[in-house]
Amino acid sequence: MYADWLQGMGLLMIIAHSGNFLTLYGHAEVLYKSVGDNVAPGDVIGAVSDAGGTLPQLYFEIRQGRKPVDPKAWLKSGE
Repeated sequence: MYADWLQGMGLLMIIAHSGNFLTLYGHAEVLYKSVGDNVAPGDVIGAVSDAGGTLPQLYFEIRQGRKPVDPKAWLKSGE
């Protein structure tokens, strides 16, 4: 749905899912997918970098429409 530079987020990818859900991935160093590409589970969509001496970071968000959703229910526990 979106794959480009956004002020304050760096390279940002927004993926549209069924049920009006969106996932957002920001602060990427490189994006491997473009708008219109299909994304399957397990696909690598981008990468972060520690360039500039800072720790790599990823911004991640889930939304249903315009409403943010707590991602805990969607992510596997590391326990």
